[in-house]
Amino acid sequence: MCYPFFIVMRKYLPLAITCVLSSLLSVLIYSQFVRPNRVVWNTEDGEVRYTGLVDKLFSARSNGQFRSSAPTNFIESATIVTPAVVNIRALLETGGGIWGGGALTGSSGSGVIMSPDGYIVTNHHVVEKSTDIKVTLADKRTYKAKMVGSDPSTDIALLKIEEGGLPFIVFGNSDSVSVGEWVLAVGNPFNLESTVTAGIVSAKGRNINILGGGASIESFIQTDAAVNPGNSGGALVNTVGELVGINTAIITESGSYEGYSFAVPSNLVQKIIRDLREFGIVQRAYLGVGIQDLDSETSQEIGLPNAEGVLVNRITKAGAASDAGLEEGDVIIGLNGTRVRSTSELQEYVGRFRPGDQVALEYWRKGKKNRIALILKDGNNLTGTIRIKGDEMDEELGLVMRDLSVEERRTIRIKGGAIVTSIRRGSIVYQTNMQPGFVITSVNGDRVSNVVEAIEAIKNAYNSLTLDGYYEGEPDLYSYRFRKNG
Repeated sequence: MCYPFFIVMRKYLPLAITCVLSSLLSVLIYSQFVRPNRVVWNTEDGEVRYTGLVDKLFSARSNGQFRSSAPTNFIESATIVTPAVVNIRALLETGGGIWGGGALTGSSGSGVIMSPDGYIVTNHHVVEKSTDIKVTLADKRTYKAKMVGSDPSTDIALLKIEEGGLPFIVFGNSDSVSVGEWVLAVGNPFNLESTVTAGIVSAKGRNINILGGGASIESFIQTDAAVNPGNSGGALVNTVGELVGINTAIITESGSYEGYSFAVPSNLVQKIIRDLREFGIVQRAYLGVGIQDLDSETSQEIGLPNAEGVLVNRITKAGAASDAGLEEGDVIIGLNGTRVRSTSELQEYVGRFRPGDQVALEYWRKGKKNRIALILKDGNNLTGTIRIKGDEMDEELGLVMRDLSVEERRTIRIKGGAIVTSIRRGSIVYQTNMQPGFVITSVNGDRVSNVVEAIEAIKNAYNSLTLDGYYEGEPDLYSYRFRKNG
C-alpha cells in the first residue's frame, strides 16, 4: 500500500530536523574543543608550516615540500660526478706463451679522476698485466695512460694521464656511510658511457672471498645499485657527489646484475693511492697476529656481552702484537677508538696505516677490557717504509717492478725477488719477449730479494745484463740477456 508523500513527510519531519541539529552541534563541539593531529613539515625556505594529517598524506594534489634524511633527487650529484668518471680500455698480449707472438685482447672498465692533473683510480683486475692502457673522458677525449702502481690485495690501481684542468671527485668519509643511505653508482657498463644508477647501502664490512690470499683486504660496502660488467673501477658516491667507494664486484649466477654489488671503501682507497703515488707500492702494515671471527659460544665462555670482536689465534714472533704483549686468546674489540666487530673490519682499519705508525688497541682478556699501544710493522717485521717506486728503470729499459707479496712468495715458492708489473712496448726489454709477471731473482748472477736490490744491481751493471727468474706455474728458470744501451 502506498502512502501519499505529504503524509510521510509530516510523520518523519521532526525526526529529520532533530538529526540535522545534532550533527551541527557535534561539528561545533569538535571544532572548539578537539584539535586534530598535525604534522610538522620543513620547507625549503626554512619556515615551519602545519597541515592536517589526512590532507598531507592522502591528497595527491598537495604541493607541500619537505626534507628527508637524504634527497631523492640525484640530479646534482650526477652532474658533479659524471664528468670525472672515465672509460678504460686495457690491451693484453695473449695466446703466444712465454715467448710472445700472441694476439692482443682487451678488457674494459671504468675509472675515477682523483686530481685535476690526471691521476685516475680504477680496479687492479681491469688493468692487470696490460701492455697498453687507453682512457676516454666523458667529453670523448682519449689519452694513453701510464700505470703508476697497482695493489692486488685490495684490487686498486692508480693510473696517470698527461693533462691538466680535469674534473675530479672529492673523497667522502666511508666510515660515516650508513646502511639504508642512498648512493649512486657511476660507470660504463657494457660500454654504455656515463651510466648512473641509484640504490641504498645494504651492508658494510662484507667479505665475499674473491681476491684470494691471506694478505687480501675485503671489507666491501654492499649496495643494491645496479652494477654490471664495465662498472668495475667506477665511482660509488653519496647524494652530495662525494666518493665513498670504488665499485669492484657483483655476486651473480647469470653474469649480470642480480641485486648485489660491492665497493672498496673510500677511506681505504685513499690510503692505497697515496702510497702508490708516493712509493709506487703499497706500504702495508700488520699487527702480527692470526685472527678469526668470534662466535657466540666463545664470547660466553670469556664473558663478553656479545659476539662482536676478533679472536687472536696466533702471535707472530717479533711482530707488533708480540712486542706489545698481546696473547693468544685475546679478543680485539677496538682500534683507535673505533669499534671492531669482524676480521674484515679489523683488516680494513689496519690497512689504512703504514709500518711505523702507532695505534691504540682495545682488547678483552680474562673478563676485563684492556688498552695498549702498538707500533705497526711490515711483512718482514720492520717499521720503515720503502722509499723506491719500482719504475726507476722504465725510461731506460721499459721495465717497472715491485716487491713480491707474502702470498706470491708462497705461491711461486721462492724466498724473494722483484716481479715485473709492466713492460713498455718497443722498449729494450720488450724486444726480449719478457712478459709481465716475470720474477727477477738474480741480476748478472747476483741474487736479489726485492726491488731495491734489483734496481741497484741493474744500475751497477756496466752494459750487458742477464736477468734470471721464474714465472708463476713454470718450474723452469728463464734468462733474458740484452745490452743496456740497446
